[in-house]
Amino acid sequence: MRSTPRTAHEIREAFLRFFEARDHRVIPSAALVPEADPTLMFVNAGMVPFKRVFLGEESRDYKRACSSQKCMRASGKHNDLEEVGRTPRHNTFFEMLGNFSFGDYFKHEAIAFAWELVTDGFGLDPDRLVATVFETDDEAHAIWEREIGLPTGRIFRLGESENFWSMGETGPCGPCSELNVDFGPNPDCANPVCDPACDCGRWLEIWNLVFMQYDRSASGEQRPLPKPSIDTGAGLERVASVLQGVRSNFDTDLFAGILARAQDISGVTLGGDAEKDVSLRVLADHARALTFLIGDGVLPSNEGRGYVLRRILRRAARHGVLLGVERPFVHELAHAVIDEMKGPYPELSERRAYIAERILREEERFLETLSKGLVLLEEEIRELRSRGETTLPGSVVFKLYDTYGFPVDLTADILRGHDLALDEPGFEASMDEQRARARAAWKGSGDAEVAAIYGALATELPTRFLGYEALEACSPIRALLVAGDRTRAASEGDRVEVVVDETPFYAESGGQVGDRGTLETESARVAIDDTQKPASGLIVHRGRVLSGELRVEQDARLAVDADARGATVRNHSGTHLLHAALRAVLGPQAVQKGSLVAPDRLRFDFTHDRPLQDDEIERIEDLANAWIEANAPAEVRTMPYAEAIESGAVAIFEEKYGDEVRVVSFGPFSTELCGGTHARATGEIGLLKVVAQSGIAAGVRRIEALTGLGALEYLRQTQRALTRVSELLRAPVAEVVPRLEKLLDEKKQAEDEVTALRSAHRGAQSAGLIERAREIGGTRVLAARAEDARPKELRSMVDALRDELGSGVVLLATVSEGRVSLALGVTPDLTDRYRAGDLVREVAGVVGGKGGGKADFAQAGGNDPAALPAAFEKLYALVEQG
Repeated sequence: MRSTPRTAHEIREAFLRFFEARDHRVIPSAALVPEADPTLMFVNAGMVPFKRVFLGEESRDYKRACSSQKCMRASGKHNDLEEVGRTPRHNTFFEMLGNFSFGDYFKHEAIAFAWELVTDGFGLDPDRLVATVFETDDEAHAIWEREIGLPTGRIFRLGESENFWSMGETGPCGPCSELNVDFGPNPDCANPVCDPACDCGRWLEIWNLVFMQYDRSASGEQRPLPKPSIDTGAGLERVASVLQGVRSNFDTDLFAGILARAQDISGVTLGGDAEKDVSLRVLADHARALTFLIGDGVLPSNEGRGYVLRRILRRAARHGVLLGVERPFVHELAHAVIDEMKGPYPELSERRAYIAERILREEERFLETLSKGLVLLEEEIRELRSRGETTLPGSVVFKLYDTYGFPVDLTADILRGHDLALDEPGFEASMDEQRARARAAWKGSGDAEVAAIYGALATELPTRFLGYEALEACSPIRALLVAGDRTRAASEGDRVEVVVDETPFYAESGGQVGDRGTLETESARVAIDDTQKPASGLIVHRGRVLSGELRVEQDARLAVDADARGATVRNHSGTHLLHAALRAVLGPQAVQKGSLVAPDRLRFDFTHDRPLQDDEIERIEDLANAWIEANAPAEVRTMPYAEAIESGAVAIFEEKYGDEVRVVSFGPFSTELCGGTHARATGEIGLLKVVAQSGIAAGVRRIEALTGLGALEYLRQTQRALTRVSELLRAPVAEVVPRLEKLLDEKKQAEDEVTALRSAHRGAQSAGLIERAREIGGTRVLAARAEDARPKELRSMVDALRDELGSGVVLLATVSEGRVSLALGVTPDLTDRYRAGDLVREVAGVVGGKGGGKADFAQAGGNDPAALPAAFEKLYALVEQG
């Protein structure tokens, strides 16, 4: 007797094999960051990687597919973050099992497949299952009743909110039918009509079958899709909970190891305290989200995806504090996640050290900001009491939440301890403003009509690429676009996009820029300045008609700029060697994050937490150039994706790969999945020279390099510059460095002497200024203009005068190039009465500026020097007011 799957990994495998046996292509999970889809922050459903297929904008060589897709719901419409840990089903990260039909089968087969797998494959009791359909979907109702044999009493018609699915506010959508498990009546349910829409706990949806029929536009119009299709989704965590006989996702084997580690670290056991149970579950959930997000290249930041990641991490760290763990520890949970998930996602093991290190760094940063946030909150509480108020403004609550990661409930708890309240409406108003900014930042872009034209062209006129073997070809022109519209002809001066049957021009992809060159017919000549692939399978040549008239169906002679292609080839192959050398020197955590391969340069972005040291760059260059000198031949193979990965080929996680991939190898030192054009052997690269490095984001470095003649010209320019320096110093090249060091030392000595003279001058000037101090209401106040003082010297002068006064307020001003600089100090015994930051803010307003600072010292600027006397009088008045 065949055993039914029980572990989550067995369930995942059983699902994929079931559909593979029914002619579905098994597709590996895409990354959590959607490819070329600005309407989504994260992949939030299994169909997202197939969105363009459903819209008819992209075609694939299969019509049936299945996958176990990584998903995130922590932003936008599908935001489950606040429910995590408090309900048995909500998770930020989850896996969505799905089968898909792209215009192949529809409702009959989709329902039959689901029923067969759930009852026969998974072994669920049919008597425990019920189905829902959209309220007007008579067809789906009839299939469940007549073909499956489900009694009418176990088929429920529900409205749009329950049984009409959409991925977002726009995009593919359609009616759906859901399979639910019935756990039996809940005696506490007060709903007179307890159907699967009731949230009493009786029902659990395990599979949603979406009958994809429409594309919803921003205006709300629902247009029929080119071909009705199927999109289904079954949450792995939910299915596992049912098959493992537990009522919560957190009680499945997917979470067991992570929760065990969290309990070990915290010393808190599940089941002892309800709120502590919530914290443990939050930690387990968030550790999974963090591990997969960072593994897919998302890094903490203050906007977009990085901001969501930061919120999740800080929320996890805060729940650790609630459990009594006040040290960084979430990174330790990441190891438990990787141990559990490395089977289906082996890339996690390779990135283990990097993932844990990034979490640790952010944890340390948060614990520091948590401390700073507490200081800010304490200051605000003091300010409230001094004003006799009892409610903390919503803007301050939001600042604590947004800048310091303070959960609102934490702020409320601290305020309650002081018999104070928080301004919830004001906080919500600030949150609404932030949401509006986020929506604006992630609003979809692009011309839908032009995208539809490209999609239709890709289906109608797919382009064959000849550029691996040839740089010239002849082919008839099949389509012309001018200003985004298809046309039959184009004239001299027109910007055109040209589609042909086959081309030697490489379309921009994988970091390699598109080819340039010429296209000629018997009546026209076109300068091609770019080549793009706006839809899968379609290559578009972009350029300007230099002469004559270009017409559809004319035969065209296409010629790639051989010099530019040759330089690009050297740079692309050089990039592969650079990547391999980086990993050899820095370790496998140096993961590619992006690249640019152009004729004149190459650029490579990779994950690393600090600038490269000079000796590391030298080792990287030495390795790459040794491989170039070895003249290792290139080997290009086409093989199944899984086989390529198993053989050790490096895949770029953000790239999209098909089932068959192109693998480019140079000797034993570099093997990557790559569709680009490459040298026949490493010796053709000539030379590789690193010319720059920089940081472009938290944890991401950029390295720039040159190859071949470009590298040679760079070395020549460097030599010319060194020779010129040698001439200016009148020293041999070998003595340039010690001569410069000597000159810099002499310059430093001269500067020190000047500084000493200015310090003596300031001391004498201060002695004269102290005599101008006034006594106002028992407080000595000095307000004066420090002639000839530089702005950066004001602080030391204020400190000296403040010390000399012993007790009092000092304001100094200086003017440079029409700008006023102010520095104000208050002696420690007076900071309870006069805060330097408050005083300087008022004074700066008089001279047309603003500023601020701490209680004992503050600085400001302004643009009205003539108002300085009035500014001094303002200070005297403020002190007099007390």
